[in-house]
Amino acid sequence: MIASSTLSSEIKARARELAFEQVGIATVGPLPRAEFLGEWLARAYQGDMGYMARDPERREDPARYDPGAKSVVCVAQNYYTGPRPPAGPSDGMISRYAWGRDYHDVLGERLDRLRDFITTRGARARVCVDTSAVLEKLWARAAGLGWQGKHTNLISKSLSSWFFLGEILVDADLEPDRPFERDHCGTCSRCIDVCPTRAIVAPYVLDARKCISYLTIEHRGPIPLELRPLMGNLIFGCDLCLDVCPWNKFAQVTRDPAFQARPDLSAPKLVEFLGMTDAEFRRRFKGSPILRAKRGGFLRNVCVALGNSGDASAVPALVEKGLADPDPLVREHASWAIERLQALRPMNSP
Repeated sequence: MIASSTLSSEIKARARELAFEQVGIATVGPLPRAEFLGEWLARAYQGDMGYMARDPERREDPARYDPGAKSVVCVAQNYYTGPRPPAGPSDGMISRYAWGRDYHDVLGERLDRLRDFITTRGARARVCVDTSAVLEKLWARAAGLGWQGKHTNLISKSLSSWFFLGEILVDADLEPDRPFERDHCGTCSRCIDVCPTRAIVAPYVLDARKCISYLTIEHRGPIPLELRPLMGNLIFGCDLCLDVCPWNKFAQVTRDPAFQARPDLSAPKLVEFLGMTDAEFRRRFKGSPILRAKRGGFLRNVCVALGNSGDASAVPALVEKGLADPDPLVREHASWAIERLQALRPMNSP
């Protein structure tokens, strides 16, 4: 077997060749702050994400997820594409991470290549990208990539918060990096203050059931009535807490073509989405993480955003296409949007 320090250096060099901006290594073992998961689940903050509650101990210990794992290689990939273009109330807002290709595919392909390199050096390796049972933000911190901010996202001094994380579990004792010990959020509470649904219930604690990203992506049923007016024109994900983070003023625009913004996703017209068939939805968003919301969930979000737009001219389209939609979830939210816009019409009339 190659010496630990040599193999670690080779893995890091190969990771950078594969366009990962940061790479760090942690040793599998007790994970600081892992107890937060049990406390978070006890409060049912995971909402509909039942998979988070299945065998939580496995999430805390990669050796239970992948017996034989001794080291965690953590990588970070910048996806920041610059300032958001101006958007009016009738334009939809989509999280920046979904403007380009689905990061699960992009990172998965690159991590597969890194894994293949590791196996040629005599070690066994397993790729993890977001959906795996690994507490990736805590492991990234243990590998020295950054600290977890009050909004619960990882913050890097060099990459700000606009980056994806990925991991490879390796059955070799690699040379670990120094964990990132300091918290540089200080007394700042901008991310907490800006959240319209008050999903950040305390510093470093997120109630996913109120989070707009969760509501527009993971949640499958009707959006709670009391939260709908607070969602504005957000139709897939939410960047509000990241937009206001002072550390993000240091963000560098990615040069990676995989994450360049598609022109139809940075500020799309909401009405244009109404009436899409499932085939049209899949065709339009092929290769995009937006597919995760599924057609019904996405059009549900569009109806809520139209109801919040104040644009009464959208009512005919909501009646013609929203109320006629084959999905009862879409019809119910279209009806809500129509009632809301009609109630606002007298206020907006000359």
